[in-house]
Amino acid sequence: MPRLRTLVIATSIALAACSQQSNEQAAQPGPAPSPAPAGTAPAKASTAAPAAEVSAVNPFLSPSTLPFEAPPFDKIKDGDYQPALEEGMKQHLEEINKIADNPDAPTFENTFIPMEKSGQLLSRVRRAFFAVTGANTNDVLQKVQQDEAPKFAEHQDAIVLNDKLFKRIETIYNQRDSLKLDPESKRLVEVTYKNFVRGGAKLSDADKTKLKALNKEESGLRAQFAKKLLAGTKAGALVVDDKATLDGLSDADIAAASQAAASRKLDGKWVIPLQNTTQQPALQNLNDRATREQLFKASWNRAEKGDDNDTRELISRIAQIRAEQAKLLGFSSYAAWKLEDQMAKTPEAAITFMDKLAPAATARAQREAKDIQDVIDQQKGDFKVEAWDWNHYSEQVRKAKYDLDESQIKPYFELDNVLQNGVFFAANQLYGLTFKERKDIPVWQPDVRVFEVFDKDGTSMALFYCDYFKRDNKNGGAWMSNLVAQSKLMGTKPVVFNVANFTKPAPGQPALLSFDDVITMFHEFGHGLHGMFANSEYPSLSGSATARDFVEFPSQFNEHWATDPKIFANYAKNYQTGEPMPQALVEKIKKAKTFNKGYDMTELVGAALLDMSWHSLSADAPKQDPNTFEMDALTKAKINLSYVPPRYRSSYFSHIWGGGYAAGYYAYLWTEMLADDAFQGFVDKGGLTRENGDRFRAMILSQGNTQDLATMYRNWRGKDPSIEPMLLNRGLKEAPRKQ
Repeated sequence: MPRLRTLVIATSIALAACSQQSNEQAAQPGPAPSPAPAGTAPAKASTAAPAAEVSAVNPFLSPSTLPFEAPPFDKIKDGDYQPALEEGMKQHLEEINKIADNPDAPTFENTFIPMEKSGQLLSRVRRAFFAVTGANTNDVLQKVQQDEAPKFAEHQDAIVLNDKLFKRIETIYNQRDSLKLDPESKRLVEVTYKNFVRGGAKLSDADKTKLKALNKEESGLRAQFAKKLLAGTKAGALVVDDKATLDGLSDADIAAASQAAASRKLDGKWVIPLQNTTQQPALQNLNDRATREQLFKASWNRAEKGDDNDTRELISRIAQIRAEQAKLLGFSSYAAWKLEDQMAKTPEAAITFMDKLAPAATARAQREAKDIQDVIDQQKGDFKVEAWDWNHYSEQVRKAKYDLDESQIKPYFELDNVLQNGVFFAANQLYGLTFKERKDIPVWQPDVRVFEVFDKDGTSMALFYCDYFKRDNKNGGAWMSNLVAQSKLMGTKPVVFNVANFTKPAPGQPALLSFDDVITMFHEFGHGLHGMFANSEYPSLSGSATARDFVEFPSQFNEHWATDPKIFANYAKNYQTGEPMPQALVEKIKKAKTFNKGYDMTELVGAALLDMSWHSLSADAPKQDPNTFEMDALTKAKINLSYVPPRYRSSYFSHIWGGGYAAGYYAYLWTEMLADDAFQGFVDKGGLTRENGDRFRAMILSQGNTQDLATMYRNWRGKDPSIEPMLLNRGLKEAPRKQ
């Protein structure tokens, strides 16, 4: 499901990879370059008060000597980030000014090449900083994040709105067909030019000044949102005084709740921390309805308590600012601006696509609700199903319909086994990769693990970090990003990381996963493969530096291998006995494949349409009350089922307010279409084979943003994507019966 990730913009100043946090980064979200239109200033240093002078021993000042230039987290101190960021911006602007002021006629070699090489210190420190602030933050780092957010916006403005630089870019863009550039270089020229124009490079000086002010304000508000939401999510955790109210949870879950309470110095109590989504995993097993309601409402209201962590005023202003930005840039709405360079092209196309899904999704959800209500009535519950009842009773429906119990499944999904014999094994079978754990590479937190990745010919090709357990100082969700991006121009190989929020077991207990968690691991590793297989000349086009409605395609495609019979049999083994999952249980999982898909799709479409509604506001619209706006938007979209709330409420929708998914959350649905159609392409050609894997790697995963994405897909698949496999795979359409 949705992950938040940070995505590169092609101005050479933003860090590469993962949308996320993702998230799913993916993504939201965690660290992300500003998703707002890029700014408005002459190329000069920020006027904000500078940080302390950078020390000569600051570990960021020179490239790391570790393998793959991995960050030396054992030497980096909290106090190193801010001065290095400040120095990085200073050096980067000096490099950009030198390019812009070059008296020689503009050429690709004296403009684009040095632009791609510029900002190396800034890129180095930003990647590490955003990794840590997303996954292991603290008060010091949050203060730096808030201080630097408006400076990042000013810095980006100073480059994108440098008139002399843009004139050089525009000159080369106008000559591109006669310059005999190779295809990737021509693509770089086109992408960069369009990004500068979309960022305001052609605005009048007066409008540039207005846009600059809006960009600065918006970036500061996004940083505030991330800080408030992290604090609100931590404070919103359910604190339980009576162990009896936790009836239904496993001993391991209760031990983890006790451990979570102890870590907060709440002795004699139990704490259920919140995850980023509306629904919470514990709702499935809690037998006490009052406790379920308390947990659901703790999640639903985490950022709407009227306290210091309330985000409603912030998001109302962010939405207003984005509409004003779009108007300055000549667009009717932020969504119209944002989608211009996406595969969907227009909000209307994205909404039309979602309109094909919503009726089937809600109709199926209503049928599922009837099944749940029947169980409640049979048990003489004397109440109508509510959102906090759904997971609890749907699990009972699943047991009744398919004789399948989550507690039966978890012992077969121990985390390390899923990673080594599932995720890594699939990558070996498809692409020939092998993995070796490295204990000598420093990490940002002791739970983080590092693996060296070897290509099919045995050569060392990447580092992969994984940080899977939830912490109170970690952003919610799951995401992927790069600590070092691949580039043949720069001579760098990829250093990729995955982050998730699985429940950490009590000491001595195994980390047992739900099947949803298993899918999350395969999903995020799909993003990782997109980064690891990158084979681009230019960092701006490398890896996952693609449109939002393409970047989730490799990850959602990789989810399919979790259920491939050969892969599944290799990892679905009992953690105590090593015995494979009994075939009868495997068959039950297969039969239950589309169970609850009406709910899943409705909550996802609801969130995507909510995002699109916020970002379709015109600049003339008044400031919105989030609660009223949300209800009106869901009602208008005919997706306002009381028992199926959107996957994210507006006030904690970090993908769109703190990450890079503004007007882009539909991308998860769009890329499900691509992923399901692509998997059908594999099935048609024999499924899990090295030949299929190598071809997919060569034509999709290695290409980054070096080609038009629709053309890239068509060249690989042999046709445009069809929505039909998605409708069948997600249970929204019945497969035709075999005669």
